[in-house]
Amino acid sequence: MIDSSLFQGKTAAYYTLGCKLNFSETSTFARMLSELGVREAGKDEQADICLINTCSVTDVSDQKCRQIIRRMVRNHPNAFVVVTGCYAQLSPEEVSHIDGVDLVLGSNEKARLVDYLNSAWLSHERDERPNTHCHTVSTKEIITFAPSCSRGNRTRFFLKVQDGCNYFCTYCTIPYARGFSRNPSIASLVSQAEQAAADGGKEIVITGVNIGDFGRTTGEKFIDLVRALDGVEGISRYRISSIEPDLLTDELIEYCAQSRAFMPHFHIPLQSGSDEVLRLMHRRYDSALFAHKVDLVKKLMPDAFIGVDVMVGCRGERPELFDETYNFLRSLDVSQLHVFPYSERPGTAALRIPYVVEEKEKNRRCHELLKLSDEKTHAFYNRYQGQCRPVLLEKAVRGRKIRGFTDNYIRVEVKNPPVGVDLDNTIVNVLLGNFNSDKTALEAEIV
Repeated sequence: MIDSSLFQGKTAAYYTLGCKLNFSETSTFARMLSELGVREAGKDEQADICLINTCSVTDVSDQKCRQIIRRMVRNHPNAFVVVTGCYAQLSPEEVSHIDGVDLVLGSNEKARLVDYLNSAWLSHERDERPNTHCHTVSTKEIITFAPSCSRGNRTRFFLKVQDGCNYFCTYCTIPYARGFSRNPSIASLVSQAEQAAADGGKEIVITGVNIGDFGRTTGEKFIDLVRALDGVEGISRYRISSIEPDLLTDELIEYCAQSRAFMPHFHIPLQSGSDEVLRLMHRRYDSALFAHKVDLVKKLMPDAFIGVDVMVGCRGERPELFDETYNFLRSLDVSQLHVFPYSERPGTAALRIPYVVEEKEKNRRCHELLKLSDEKTHAFYNRYQGQCRPVLLEKAVRGRKIRGFTDNYIRVEVKNPPVGVDLDNTIVNVLLGNFNSDKTALEAEIV
């Protein structure tokens, strides 16, 4: 039984680490608490509740999580501190021993955040020397699905359509942190999208851990979900946040190319352009299949923005195999590379692979690919200078110009916004100009 009086008039501070899915879930947690009378604390205001949603994709991520938890405890010394997310699931004991942490929730328990928070908070009020409450289960017992369709303080909505992963790539801990692949029904997701439209949403980003695997729980298909969402009135734009190349079917690409609202924008994890390394990683495709997907996207949607994940320095990646990756990426018509170094994770099969890349060499390889990424992104942006494109404008950050993204994911900075007009969450046509001063966006004029 929830004691709503416990929450009335309280304030909360939130911190999210990691992926877009985590940001979506944190926004949902904030909305759940808001409905009980909890408001978000101001910038320099002491909070009654602190919630940290963690990531654990690398050792660096774990270290940053610990730093953020301790910082939140220092900044809000009297707050009730809740830690959830992947790091909380994988290392609950470690998190629970950080001074100031009151409640640790694993991946199965975060769906019942309010229940656990209510119970633990009441227990703390009765106990003069309260212990940290820690609730987690094993990977195979992670079966709940926590719905999420939120925008928080952002313009775009993030719709969680799937959670967990069955792939078990040799370098990855996500299946252990998130559990096996599971999803809600298409009907429930369409209903959430309709509510987002009713709340004024114009764009929805489809998120999940392995969204192309949608349907394992309900026997449905991801392409059927895409078709159903495309029919929701009021939503002008959808973006597919990230989809595995083996699950990015030709049928899906063809549908998006002629759809009403799916944007010419894909994010496709590659990880390596070497077939030998892909086999070591236990990835489910080869470089030829990946190249085919990119070629088909560009054939049917020539203006499409394609982002690519690349991991460098994994075990077994000898110098000549990295060169294969570099040359393969240079040959592809993609728009941006998300480059990150391999991180050793306890319990993963990758630790049994011989040949370890030194940190200095990992950094060099990262630098090489980031330089290539900049070249590709600038070339893509240059191609559209002088053209008109539709842009969804976002609320301006104080002291900065209004920004937004074109349909094909070019970031723009508006030069001539009308005075006294709120342009947040409006779609306008702009004329794309030169790069701004820091080369992060194209300057644009509203047409």
